Amino acid sequence: MPPSTPKTPTASPTYLPKEEAGISFPPDRTALLVIDPVNDFLSEGGAAWEMTKSTVIKNDVVGHLKRAIAGARLRGVPVLFGPMAYTQEDYAGEQLQRRSGINRLMFEKKMFLAGSWGADFHPDLQPQEDDTVLLPHKSCDVFTTDLPEHLQQMGITHLVIAGMTANLCCESTGRHAMEAGFDVTFLSDAIGAATVPEYEASIHLNYPLIANAVITVDEFLAAIATSATAHAGVQPGDTVRGSDHGEIGTVEQVIEATEETEGYLRVPRGLLFKSDIYIPRDAVLRRSGTDVFINIPKLIFAQMPWSEPPSRTERQAKLGPAAAEVDKLYGSRSPSTQERSDQAQGKPPP
Repeated sequence: MPPSTPKTPTASPTYLPKEEAGISFPPDRTALLVIDPVNDFLSEGGAAWEMTKSTVIKNDVVGHLKRAIAGARLRGVPVLFGPMAYTQEDYAGEQLQRRSGINRLMFEKKMFLAGSWGADFHPDLQPQEDDTVLLPHKSCDVFTTDLPEHLQQMGITHLVIAGMTANLCCESTGRHAMEAGFDVTFLSDAIGAATVPEYEASIHLNYPLIANAVITVDEFLAAIATSATAHAGVQPGDTVRGSDHGEIGTVEQVIEATEETEGYLRVPRGLLFKSDIYIPRDAVLRRSGTDVFINIPKLIFAQMPWSEPPSRTERQAKLGPAAAEVDKLYGSRSPSTQERSDQAQGKPPP
């Protein structure tokens, strides 16, 4: 299959790491994707520098990217680089400058012109021989390149995203990766944006809902260092954090599953909660040091129905009906394509 039409790793909604044990990053199934670590974004004099410099300097994006990349290489975690590059054919032939606002902006500012200094990698973030450099994406989604093919060939299930910019390429790619079944993590201090509000909205509002965790480079490096050795799961005394990094409480008990209940963590009541909280074990997807991350943001944590230990009966109800038991998918009718297919096969309406 040609690189321009990459195969998606999965054709139906799923979560790829179903058979993997543990609550961290499996070193043989984790990859670090660094999006657009190029001069136009990250170097003084770059075409977008005047827009991005506030968050790039504030977050020390270059320094944190450098550490994340070096740490990943040290632990054997593959590093993939996802840059952009535009040629005359993209604009004169494909008319990409008319496709969207961001395409127009890049066109007018002569950003990422193929072969130019601006489209080249920042001098501190140069790919090495063992790294993978992807074909260029032409707007915001790195999944439209050969990225899915590389991930599939490597057997990757956990994708860690860093780079530029927060609310465009990083978010679009992370959203697409999540929809394709990957376990997605964003590195908050190794990401920049054109403005602080754009960055803050992505980090605190959007990422926590489309990914399993938003963590720092230090936490990522600690997690992959621990993943390389045998380690314990959640322990009493661990700090529970939401997918938005917000602190929720301290684990007092770790309860194993029984015939009546699912496994859970008990977090005692405190200033935030009027009663004890019982967090299902399968909501915990990250551990870094003594921090454990659940895949719901603190911002909406209080809306979770976790005021009682999770029973197996309640879990079964949450699973919903089996597909074979459903006559009409939407209650009042079935999808139009399904109805046309049934009609073509001469099946009576349900």
